[in-house]
Amino acid sequence: MKAFIFPGQGSQKKRMGKKLFEKYNELTSIANEILGYSIQTLCLEDPDDNLGQTQYTQPALFVVNALTWLDTIENIEQMPDYLAGHSLGEYNALFAAKAFEFEVGLKLVKKRGELMALSEGGGMAAIIGIEADKIKTIIEENQLTNVFIANYNSPSQIVISGQNSEIVKAEPIFKSSGAKMYIKLNVSGAFHTHFMNVASEEFSRMLNDVQYNDINIPVISNVTARPYTGNQIAALLCQQLTSPVQWTDSIRYLMGKGVDDFQEIGPGNVLKGLVLRISKEATPLVIDTAGEKTNDEDIKKKSKMSVLKITADTLGSSAFKKVFHLKYAYISGAMFRGISSKEMVIAMGKAGMMGFLGTGGMDLSVIEDTIKIIQKELGSKSYGMNLLHSPFNLAAEEKCVDLYLKYNVPMIEASAFIRMTPALIKYRLSGLHLENGSIVAKHKIIGKISRPEVAEAFLSPAPEKIVKKLIAENKITSEQAELSTKIPVADALCVEADSGGHTDAGIAYTLMPSITKLRDEMVAKYGYPQKIFIGAAGGIGTPAAAAAAFILGADFILTGSINQCTVEADTSDMVKDMLQNMNVQDTEYAPAGDMFELGAKVQVLRKGVFFPARANKLYELYRQNNSLDEIDQKTQHQLQDKFFKKSFDDIYEQTRQYFLKNDPDEIQKAENNPKHKMALVFRWYFWHSTNMALKGVASEKVNFQIHTGPALGAFNQWVKRTDLENWTSRHVDKLAIKMMTDTAHFLNQRFESLVQE
Repeated sequence: MKAFIFPGQGSQKKRMGKKLFEKYNELTSIANEILGYSIQTLCLEDPDDNLGQTQYTQPALFVVNALTWLDTIENIEQMPDYLAGHSLGEYNALFAAKAFEFEVGLKLVKKRGELMALSEGGGMAAIIGIEADKIKTIIEENQLTNVFIANYNSPSQIVISGQNSEIVKAEPIFKSSGAKMYIKLNVSGAFHTHFMNVASEEFSRMLNDVQYNDINIPVISNVTARPYTGNQIAALLCQQLTSPVQWTDSIRYLMGKGVDDFQEIGPGNVLKGLVLRISKEATPLVIDTAGEKTNDEDIKKKSKMSVLKITADTLGSSAFKKVFHLKYAYISGAMFRGISSKEMVIAMGKAGMMGFLGTGGMDLSVIEDTIKIIQKELGSKSYGMNLLHSPFNLAAEEKCVDLYLKYNVPMIEASAFIRMTPALIKYRLSGLHLENGSIVAKHKIIGKISRPEVAEAFLSPAPEKIVKKLIAENKITSEQAELSTKIPVADALCVEADSGGHTDAGIAYTLMPSITKLRDEMVAKYGYPQKIFIGAAGGIGTPAAAAAAFILGADFILTGSINQCTVEADTSDMVKDMLQNMNVQDTEYAPAGDMFELGAKVQVLRKGVFFPARANKLYELYRQNNSLDEIDQKTQHQLQDKFFKKSFDDIYEQTRQYFLKNDPDEIQKAENNPKHKMALVFRWYFWHSTNMALKGVASEKVNFQIHTGPALGAFNQWVKRTDLENWTSRHVDKLAIKMMTDTAHFLNQRFESLVQE
């Protein structure tokens, strides 16, 4: 029996197909039109050295293999009994089996090559002389967690694939373990692993749009090492990008079927050499009819799973993504003082996600300049601004809202609110109007909440008392006031569990179901025409955590702490170095400087700093004393000499000058109330500790106030020994896509394991 086998990437060589292009000039012209360049010039001359680049290699090989096939069958009396192809070559096998026409196959291969070429940070290496089982053991024992077997070329030739840093690291390990050769391949992607999930997801849409024909010669799949059955072409080609090439078992299967004549169709003889090795090193794989039927059922089961396959862009609510104009249901949350910077917001927007600028503590003039830059860079792409509640300075809150309205900022993240305020309602109702009989809210709000009573306020219509006040002040129209009774304050709620910064230390597993139920009750109560979305935040630092959020029903996820340790975060390199080395246990709760008197808490980094202990001591002193003078002399000296390195008088004078410019009422209150004066002095320490951290002042390192949650510790462990271990390689948009992609992969693996059980 005879099998024709088609080579894949690596078999290309200059001048391949030399006599074929003129002979099949019609197909050559079609190829030129599809590709947008001369396939003949590429293959025969390669003037720009493109033949070795994935996006060019794959179409070139497909065309040459296809023309070689057509040339071959003109001169044979009997067609082969089986067809197979190595990776890319499988497309030629399917073309030869008439599964699709030449044009269709080339378009698929062109897209495949382009998507695979976009992959970065990956690598591959061929290992000669070590069998697969031992390679798996070496990978596991050396904790090469991001290295996987990609090609089972023969029992003694295995190709590994994964993060490039680990592929490099693995070379001396495998050589010392007995490898005869370790050959690093000239590729930039981790092909045939889950690192190709993004490419696979996008490619699947194209594969599913193709109409396939019945296969007229059995084709062996790289994924299953068995013949294609039923309507499995799209599913198996999609899986092929992320699954290892089972070439050894494919040849063993054919040997077991009685194939003793293998003819390579295409340039070179790489596959012939592999077949010879396999025949010497392995036995035929004999499958009885019953076993083959069982295998067919397995393929059907896998196909069913692939049809239901979760992808990064299908996670979360499609309605949410449509309303907010997003590709992924993923948001980077605000971090105050501009730590979530304009660079972060722009990167997220350009990647099909959304980021919120951390405007808390920023001067209005700086916010204004930043808005202009973001709007210029993003155009119609999604972005938002944070609105941090100022319980003691509602006027500042309204000034911020006025700025947002001036520049038509489309959405805000409302955080730390304990009640609805005039500024928040003014933003929501401004621009509210009827359009074709439907209410259109020009300004959208995502309310970050961790308490049911606050959630209920966001889920209710705007408070009547505030609406009347806004009408009286001519800040909204009567029509807007009337329409306000028919919509909630927020378009979406983000349920924030235990997190960095302001936190109520909530637990996601209890909060999410409770808030979701409350949402449903409030929608039914008021009869809102639109859906109110529920997102999840807090503790999301790994794919498993993100998966848990989506399983709990989250329409979207929002991350915070993990973004503070990225290139785009606007904080000091010293802080990022500290954050990169933290673990899940390295945080602690401390008083919140902006809500010091209320006893609100923030979660901060504990490792390597004294800030949490000192901040908590300040709050205890505030609770126990009515003035600075009441504090015992020893403690006064400790605070001024060690904590502040300034006298109380110097700090108060600095504070007084600030508030005289920004909020004179605070100074008047302090002059009349010694306890409030003490609060202002203590609050200076919180401003100072944040400022020193942002600037990276080494002499003040022990006082750094760094808001973060355990999620970053979990993230650090997840990316340990990968290219993302160092923060200088962490970019917020790429991190987000990796999170979503690996979350989809995690869920697919879990669901597949349940189906198999």
